[in-house]
Amino acid sequence: MKAATGWRSGQSYSQDLRDRVLAAVDGGMPVREAAVIFKVSIAYIYKARIRRRLTGDAGINPNRGRPPRKLSPIQELALAAHIRSQPGITLAQAKAWLLAEHGIGLSTGAMWNAVRRLGLSFKESPARSRAGAVRRGGTSQAVAGSPAVHRP
Repeated sequence: MKAATGWRSGQSYSQDLRDRVLAAVDGGMPVREAAVIFKVSIAYIYKARIRRRLTGDAGINPNRGRPPRKLSPIQELALAAHIRSQPGITLAQAKAWLLAEHGIGLSTGAMWNAVRRLGLSFKESPARSRAGAVRRGGTSQAVAGSPAVHRP
């Protein structure tokens, strides 16, 4: 199936197109005909008309989409450098450093996403031991020499 030209899913229609569609419908053109001519959906036209009637504005919704990231690219690089310089750093320690140094408090999920975007991960520290199966009867061995942070 061929996608409509000039528009991709997740993007807003241009203000020019919005104005032309609504002007055509306001001028008496049937909604179905306007949808075909302007290559927009019928539902879009009805929603735009309802929004204009309720708010007085048919422009692009400024609240649409995801909120911007809290960390700027420079702050992400600083975080990556700090994590690489501290091999045994924990997620909580990295969050505390980010708050103290840059004044940015991230949730645990946002911190994990930032670390993953940077190609880093928090690994089990060498001082900790792995939990072994109880049936084996042997002692579990520590993860010796593994780095706290690595690139996958």
